[in-house]
This record gives sequence, structure tokens and C-alpha cells, in this order.
Amino acid sequence: MEWQEKGRARRWRLTAVFTFMVLAAGWIVSAGVAEAAPQAAQAAVARAVGTIKSITGQTIVLTTDAGVETTIQVPDGARLLRVEPGAKDLKNAAVLELSELQPGDRVLVRGKMAEDGKTLLALSVIAMKHEDIAAKQSHERQEWQRNGVGGLVTSIDPATGTIKISTNATGAAKEVTVQVTKQTILRRYAPSSIKFDDAKPAPIDQIKVGDQLRARGTRSAGGTELMADEVVSGSFRNIAGTISAVDPAAGTLTVMDLVAKQPITVKVGPETQIRKLPPMVAQFIATRLKSASAEGAAGANGGAAASSAPKPAESAASSHPGGESNGRSNGAGRPGGRGADLQQVLSRLPAQTLADLQKGDAVMIVTSEGTAGADVTAITLLAGVEPILEASPKGGASSILTPWTMSEAPAGDTGP
Repeated sequence: MEWQEKGRARRWRLTAVFTFMVLAAGWIVSAGVAEAAPQAAQAAVARAVGTIKSITGQTIVLTTDAGVETTIQVPDGARLLRVEPGAKDLKNAAVLELSELQPGDRVLVRGKMAEDGKTLLALSVIAMKHEDIAAKQSHERQEWQRNGVGGLVTSIDPATGTIKISTNATGAAKEVTVQVTKQTILRRYAPSSIKFDDAKPAPIDQIKVGDQLRARGTRSAGGTELMADEVVSGSFRNIAGTISAVDPAAGTLTVMDLVAKQPITVKVGPETQIRKLPPMVAQFIATRLKSASAEGAAGANGGAAASSAPKPAESAASSHPGGESNGRSNGAGRPGGRGADLQQVLSRLPAQTLADLQKGDAVMIVTSEGTAGADVTAITLLAGVEPILEASPKGGASSILTPWTMSEAPAGDTGP
């Protein structure tokens, strides 16, 4: 739901806040502030964390993570340090000149409020340069793409830290075992949010069968097992149906769900990723779905007789070593493509808007779980899917989408 530039800063906001909190503690200790310092002195210290909006002379306009613009005055005596993303202390921090700071840099400012109550007089500024953050993000996205796997949870064993997921490559399913250890970072999306910022640390026992899960780590040679370094999970809904109403002003659309046989109101926000499949691609995916269904039926009915019969030539998809190895689906997305997956195809399609959708359009949507009585929020919405829904009239084809389909990986939402 790769998660597009608007989402790039999200995960790093969370990372930067945590890092800055740790660094702030280290700075206080290194500055010789005693643990038993008077409460009045502690109260006089103010902090601000955010992204630099502009710099004029010694004045910084900071957009805090709460969305509030704060004016920072940096006097000549203030200490400025530069740290790398992910740093846990100030051991490797480098001295920074005020002139080196630029809009887009992330900073933690510690100081005192001026008498006007609006300006923060900086005592120290700890900065992460935006180019360092971008490089780190790029590396993590590549790691998620190369060493990541995603799918639907089929079973969980908290005692052994084992999670089994079923990946879906437009009709072809494959089971992957994800092994979780004490060192694995586990996060879970909030019920009514699609923002990675809102994902909270959560133990393995909060993961449920049917959840969508993505893990990054070390894969086995055959691609059937993964020792996880990081896991992101959430309860999402797959909706497939026909649009019965569109309200661009309210930012909603109503879909007649093929499975529930009832209308569902879906919110479409600025972070919802909307794409439309070209007819040729939609038809190809539909053909793959029909083929997979036919092969499944033949396998169920063939029994022992099929095992003794001559084997037909393997398809390009089934002959691809390792199936979904390297985190890619088999040939999904373009005719004859090996290793090209639906994710890659969708990422290249031009973005659509709610205004581009019309009553009667067939869509497949991944939404947040939502809360009781509340409308769900669309994470990804795919139009132009008429042939796909015809190939899977019960709406099961919607499971080929996941919250991460439109982005390269959860890190792509970050900016995880």
C-alpha cells in the first residue's frame, strides 16, 4: 500500500523523534546536568523537534511534528551538532555551522522560551541533514524490496515465534514461514489509520490470522523461510465491487461490495493511492486468475491418475526458480514477464484522483480496518479491473492487493 513523495517523510519522523529523544538525554548528561536538578530549572528548558521550513540569518522557522510553526533564534554561543540517522548517542556527532543548515533538515532544538513566549532561544541544535535521511531511506527501501516478503497471515505460534503467511502472485499462492526473535522489531497499524507514524510496537500475540503482514530479514535459499529483522502487520479489508456513488467534495465513494452484498462508504484521502489498470494488463491478470483456478480444480479432481499421467510443459511462472524469490511475484503484471510483479506495474502507472472515478466503475480497494460504526479509509484503490472481477466473481481477486502494493515497501511510506 514500496507508502508517493508525500509519504516519504513519515517513518523518518518516527525514527528521528526517537533518535532525538535518545540524543537529547545524552546531551543533557554530557553537559553535566545532574539527575537531581531542581524542577524549576528543568521546567525552564524547552524542546522542539521538527523539519526546518526556512532560515534567515540566525532565525529558523521550524515546522514541528505537531504541525505547529515555531521560531528558533540561534545565538552565537549555541552548540550545533550533526548526527547520522539512527545514531543512538553523540559520540560520532560532528560540529555543524549554522550556514550548513537547510530547509528540509530535521532538528532537535533545546533552549529557553523568550519573554514573548513565541520564540525559542536555542542552547543546542542537533541536526539530521535531509540528504542523509534520503540516503538512509533509499537503502531501507532497497532492503525491504530485496529481502522483504508480504502476504496474509495463515497461522501464528507465539511460543515459537513462528508466523506463516500466504503470499499471492495474482492467483498463485505460496506459503512462507516468518521466524520472529527477541531482536525482531514488531509494529502494528492502528485500527483507523493508514499512517506508519501511527503504527505502534506490538507483541507477536497481537497478530491475527487474516492480517496482512510484511517482514524484512534473511531469506532461505528456497524463499520459503525468512528470519525477520522487522515485521509490520495490520488488520485491513479487501473490498471488490462497483461504484454506486462518488462525492469528490466529501472525499468519499460508495461501493457495492461483491462479498457483503451491501454498500460500503469509503473515505478517500490525500494519501490514498489511486491507479487504473490498462485494459491489456487487466485482461492478462484475469487470464492468470482463470488459469490458476482451472489448475486448482484439475489438481483436486485428478487425484492419483494425474500423478501417473505425463506432465505438461511447465509455465514460465511455475518454472521460475524459487517462486516468489527476492520478494517478487511470478510474472504478474505483464505478458511473459518473469519476476515482474503487480507492484512494479502499479508503481509505474500515473496517479488518478477521486474525480477520475465514475459511477459504475469496477474497483478493488484495500482499506483500514476501521472502528465500529465508522467509515473505512482507502489505502490503495485500483480501477479498470472489470476483467479481473469477472474472472473472480466472488471478489476473491481483491486479495492480490495489499497495503504495500503501491509502494516499494513500508520504508517507502517513510519517509517506517
